[in-house]
Amino acid sequence: MFELSLKGPQSGDPFLDVTLSAEFSQLNRVLKPEGFYDGGGVYRVRFMPDTPGVWTYVTKSNQPELDGQTGKFTCVEPSPGNHGPVVVHNTFHFAYADGMPYSPIGTTCYAWTHQGDQLEEQTIASLRRAPFNKLRMCVFPKHYVYNTNEPVHHAFERTDTGEWDYARFNPQFFQHFEKRVGDLLALGIEADIILFHPYDRWGYAMMDAETDDRYLRYVVARLAAYRNVWWSLANEYDFMMERERMEKLVDEEKRKRLKTEADWDRFFQLIQQSDPYQHLRSIHNGALVYNHTHPWITHASIQNGSAVADFGRAGLLRDVYRKPIVYDEVCYEGDIPQRWGNISAEEMVHRFWQGTIAGTYVGHGETYLHSQDILWWSKGGVLHGQSPTRLTFLREILEEGPAQGLDPIDKWQDVRTAGVRGEYYLMYFGKERLDEWMFELPGKGLSEGLKFQVEVIDTWEMTITPIEGVFEIVPEGAYRCGSKGDRKVTLPGKPYIALRICRVQ
Repeated sequence: MFELSLKGPQSGDPFLDVTLSAEFSQLNRVLKPEGFYDGGGVYRVRFMPDTPGVWTYVTKSNQPELDGQTGKFTCVEPSPGNHGPVVVHNTFHFAYADGMPYSPIGTTCYAWTHQGDQLEEQTIASLRRAPFNKLRMCVFPKHYVYNTNEPVHHAFERTDTGEWDYARFNPQFFQHFEKRVGDLLALGIEADIILFHPYDRWGYAMMDAETDDRYLRYVVARLAAYRNVWWSLANEYDFMMERERMEKLVDEEKRKRLKTEADWDRFFQLIQQSDPYQHLRSIHNGALVYNHTHPWITHASIQNGSAVADFGRAGLLRDVYRKPIVYDEVCYEGDIPQRWGNISAEEMVHRFWQGTIAGTYVGHGETYLHSQDILWWSKGGVLHGQSPTRLTFLREILEEGPAQGLDPIDKWQDVRTAGVRGEYYLMYFGKERLDEWMFELPGKGLSEGLKFQVEVIDTWEMTITPIEGVFEIVPEGAYRCGSKGDRKVTLPGKPYIALRICRVQ
């Protein structure tokens, strides 16, 4: 990140009265990030160069002291751990900008940045030991069950009467938030930033359209230069536009502030236009799924636990949207009374594997009861569950797999198998308790004489057992292939078993 810091006017309202942007140029390319006011008479423009070499810049402003500032800098080669931002790869998958594959093993900590430094540092320490390479997090604080504490900072200043002054952001709030985004970056974790949500007692969910748009532009100006940023327009976006809520609002002005489908479309387009780097963009649903076919959506962020609870469902949305599918919320491992927060660790891991063999991705969450209501899913802290260790194991398997990502091998007739035809197969048996498996694969991409090795994976015990010898392909009809000698694989007769089948060159 390159940051330009300038001194400018403090009188009036710097957030409304001052405009600032810059043009960064290299050869025939020009990128135009917006600047922002950071308090104390300081204005900043942040830039994320994507190509080594010399870049020049010139500022644009309606204030003479900020306008026409010029300079240059040299962008050097990235450090070994810097692979650039994550982008869509091979239609249904992700990769870093330098081509390195990226398989999201995400988690959710909605309000972790609003808990104070002690708990936040504990969360960072937990993430350092965890498998997660993506984290869903809200900009605004959250008011909900197990979440009733007051945040340390707020996004806006207050007027003399104690009301929010929506024309004046609180730089301290955003400085703290972006510090935490930087902490995630240092850990190699993508920050999936949730811009709106309905669980609110402070008024953030009911801002007027002008404030909404100004807020989005300010957030993009501050955060877009962080390479680990993803934009999520909302958590459960449809709960911010429910008719039931509208009927309870007597105040006509407040009724107008309930979000509509057109508002969400506008928000997406505003971010798309404001973000010079085109970070990934999504929106998360409650009961009503957003139209993810829109061109401003890069990937689908879905709440649906049942889709990954059994075979054959998770992959359906791939065909609908032709984009990466991330089941960011599939219920949470935990023991709270609410049904969305009390699945077992075994079930959480099972749902990850179901999503994997469907060619999709799954997100983790944890909600174990705590005497001080410190539940990971919202406040962070310490992980108590048994699934993260098993997700580390899954992540290792994915990172050892094909760079192009895993796709269903035969989505019509074989919902247990993903991979790359003719090269690599990952087969998952779910909750079946099989004692043996007759070697058989979908025939497309295979030919007689090809040889494969087989490994038995216990996804819960985290063991990989090689099967002795090789399996030589023999065609069996139009659609399936077996092995020479009709070889069988002995299985342990327990649930959560998978097979890894790799071609021998």
